[in-house]
Order: sequence, then C-alpha cells, then structure tokens
Amino acid sequence: MALPLPPQVSVADFKQALEQFAQAVGSQWVFTSEDDVMLYRDAYSPLWDEPDELIPSAAVAPTTVEEVQAIVRIANRFKIPLFAISTGMNLGYGGSSPNLRGSVIVDLKRMNRVIEVDDKRHFAIVEPGLSYFDLYHYIQERKLKVWLDIPDPGWGSPIGNALDHGIGYTLQTYADHFGAHAGMEVVLPNGEVMRTGMGAMPGSKTFAEYRYGYGPYVDGLFAQANFGIVTKMGFWLMPEPEAYISAMIEVLRRQDLAPLVDIVTYLQNTGMVTMPEYGSPVLRKMMDPRVQKLAWDLSATDEQLDQLARDLGVASWNVELQFYGCREVVRAAWESSKAKILAAIPGSTGKLLHEYHFPMSDEDKEKVARKVSLGIPSLNMFSIGARTELNPNPSDGHLWFSAVTSKTAQAVFDAQKMFIEAAERRGVPSIVTRFMPPIAWLTRSFLMMTAFGMSREDAAKNKEVRELYNYYVAEAAKAGFGEYRCAPAFQDVVSQAYSFNDNALQRFADTLKDAVDPNGVIAPGRGGVWPTRFRPSGRKLLQPAS
Repeated sequence: MALPLPPQVSVADFKQALEQFAQAVGSQWVFTSEDDVMLYRDAYSPLWDEPDELIPSAAVAPTTVEEVQAIVRIANRFKIPLFAISTGMNLGYGGSSPNLRGSVIVDLKRMNRVIEVDDKRHFAIVEPGLSYFDLYHYIQERKLKVWLDIPDPGWGSPIGNALDHGIGYTLQTYADHFGAHAGMEVVLPNGEVMRTGMGAMPGSKTFAEYRYGYGPYVDGLFAQANFGIVTKMGFWLMPEPEAYISAMIEVLRRQDLAPLVDIVTYLQNTGMVTMPEYGSPVLRKMMDPRVQKLAWDLSATDEQLDQLARDLGVASWNVELQFYGCREVVRAAWESSKAKILAAIPGSTGKLLHEYHFPMSDEDKEKVARKVSLGIPSLNMFSIGARTELNPNPSDGHLWFSAVTSKTAQAVFDAQKMFIEAAERRGVPSIVTRFMPPIAWLTRSFLMMTAFGMSREDAAKNKEVRELYNYYVAEAAKAGFGEYRCAPAFQDVVSQAYSFNDNALQRFADTLKDAVDPNGVIAPGRGGVWPTRFRPSGRKLLQPAS
C-alpha cells in the first residue's frame, strides 16, 4: 500500500517539511519508509486495506519539549497535520492511527522520563512515553510506598490513557485516570509551551498537588481533543495500604440486581467499597443449549430466567467488592457490607475471596491472579481475540462499543433490550444477551460494553460492522446512552450524538479550534473537533451575539 500525502500539501512542501523535521530531531528519528510508517496503522482497523483507511504519511519521534515545539512550528509553516501518540497499543479504540488520513505521527515514545515521584505527598510527574511498567519499576527499585492505578494491559502510558479518559481498578480517587491528574505541560498549536494549574506559576512547588491553580480550568481541552500536545503531566498516586480484601456477593433472582446495585452504589459513594465488578454466572454457561435458548429472547419472563439459573445451579448475578486500608478497617468494612446486603436481599450469600497484607514479596506478587487490583501492571488480561472454547474462531481484531448508562438495574435491562432489538432490526446476531452485566469502572454510572470483530480478509464484513456500529450509536442515543470512548473512524458520529441545542458543544469546540489552531495542524478530527480547512461541509460555528 502506497503511503498517502498529507491532504492539501504538495509533494515539494512535504519533502521540505520532512527535511526540516530531520534537522530538528535527527534523520534517524523521521520515518518515511512504508515498512516503518505502516507500523502506526490501527492493527484492528475497521477500514483495513480500504482506500480511506486512516493511515499516516510519515512519523517523527522527538525526545525533548523543544523538539516537539520545533515539529509544531514546522508543521505550521507547511500546514502539515500532526497526530501525537504516547506509547502502548490502544487496541479496540484506534491504535495509533490518526483521525485524518495522511497525518504525520508525532511519536512521543522517546520522551519517557520520570520527572518526580514523592511517596510522602503521593504524586508523580511523568512524560508521555513512559509506560505503566516503566513507572512501576521505577517505584519498586526505589522501594517507594505508593501504588499505581493500572488499566489492562500495562504497556500503555499514564498520560495517553488519562487523555483518552481511561480507567483502572483501585480506589475511585485514582481509578479515573484523568480525574487523578493534577497539572500538565502542553505544546500549543503555535509552538508555545503552556503549563496548567499550579504549574502555571514559575517555581511552583505544587505542580501535581492542586489541580486548579487560579483562573480558567482548561485541562479538559487536551483530553479526547486536539488543542495541543501534552509533554508532562502530574498524577496523584495511592499510598500503599496495609491490607486488601476482595469478596463476592451472589443473588438468586434476576430482579435482585435492583437492590444489589442500589446498596453497592450507596456503599461505593460513601467510601466503604471501591470498584465493584458485576457478573452473571449464567453468562459463563453460554455453551449450554438451555442458556442459548433464552439468551436473546425478550419475551422470556423473569421467572423463566430465574428458573434457568436454578436449573443450572448458579446465581443470577454476583458482584465482587474490593476494600483497601488498615487491616481492621477492611475486615470491618467487608463484614458490615455483607451484613447490609444479606439482610436486604433474601437468599443472597457472601464469601471472602482474597486477603493480602503489604508490603508483599516479589514471590507473593507473582502468585496474585488479578494483579491490577494491587497496582501491578501486567499483560494477564490481554486475551481478547485468543482462541478459546467460547471463541473457537477468533477475529483479526475488535472494536469496543462503550455506552454510558445510569447506575441502576433498570438501565442495565433497558440497555440489554436496546442492543438485542437493534441487532434484530439489522438482521444480525446480537453479541449482547439478557445476561450481560454492567461494568462499574465509572464512579457514578455504568458502562455497557460489547466488542465487534474485525477482519483483515473480508472487507464486506468490516463494512457491515461499521454500519452496525453507527446504527448502535444512534439507537443508544435514542435511549439516552452515549459512548465515552471510541476509535477514530467513529468519533464524528459519536460526537454528533451529543447534539443538545443544535450541537452547541461541537460548535463551541470547533470555534475554539479555529481560534487557537488556525492552520489546523494538531490532530484534525480528534474527538470530532475539526479545523476549518478539514471541517465536514454543513457544520456550523457559534454565532456572535446579536
């Protein structure tokens, strides 16, 4: 596949820009060969090998803030669209591919320094190329008493994950990765360097401790957007606790999910438990013909579904609860939580799963199955696409569809119904079943997630999946559910679903984009935000007051 030119850029200007990039960072760090550049395509692209696949034209890898500034200034000179990435794979959400075909990737993997870690004030300041593995090893080698909050898997960047609103598994304060950041350094579209929050004060001693500073809070403009390139970021870290407990609650009936969610949400919002993980024991029996018979049957009654669970000898729902803190406190919190739930839901049961005390030896850490709950990065969860009994013919990749719903059982049931009916109307099998549990990673809402399989051989299948994905976006919006994250191929349609008052939010973002990035060089299309030169026809800006 021939590499594309950056759009609206001549061959001569692109050649000059590449020469100047080489002068800025060294010729060995400017990648122009097809073999090198195609490493930046989305490995799970829904447009694989199609004429409009979102592939870059070249890549450049700076190692300092000054080199990033130089790249941005050169891009302005020749109007070259850039797309910055950190490190990791971002599989299912677009990989390292840009939103605009022909963009030049700014690969920040060489900017991988730890600026500071403080285990008394519990923060870190890092660069974007640093991975969770890198930061974890830095902390372990110095025997610092702080934990990371880790997504799956740990090869990604704390900065990159936070800027895409990624989520982890420990205490709520830290599991929202963008919510746990404090202060950032950004190269703006004109090449200037700006710091936010307390970092905006020269000589500040609290860059990563008080996020707001004074005046407008602008940090959100750099997450899932394209108003600059983040080169440093502060994060709050979790102090190492004395103990950790995980425990399981099971409830017998389908409608028991309602009081279970209400009670667990109360416990979560009062700080008693953190990061509950809901599940369905019935879902784990999907190979059973009795389960398949009812899995997509919207006419099946609650009593029929309850009888199915009884026939299978399993509960309808379960939830794993986590507790962090002092030994006495976590034990008391578990016993109190269990008593509250069991008293409210007849037939419910609870059992302790794991109890760990800290510090732990390296040998004991290796024995832990769910390492992310202890702030340990791993690749243990990287199994999607692997051949298993439930997935005998794995696809060549997947797309995540991640819809945000209310934190209620009724919202879960409504989302199940919406997914199943949408698939029926499209005449395709539904991946979602009536046993699909909610995901409670978000602090105050649920996620209902599913994955669409992609192919490197079957373009017709990919086209069908793209159409189905877009259809689900529209159907979810009708039901009041919006996606929190998606691959570049779908960011426009997802952004447009947030359409209150004639897409006022989108128009506001586009207007800001034109003001701060008039040449449209920073990640055109990221988050559905486009500069004038690439903006889809028919999109309006905010109108001046009359």
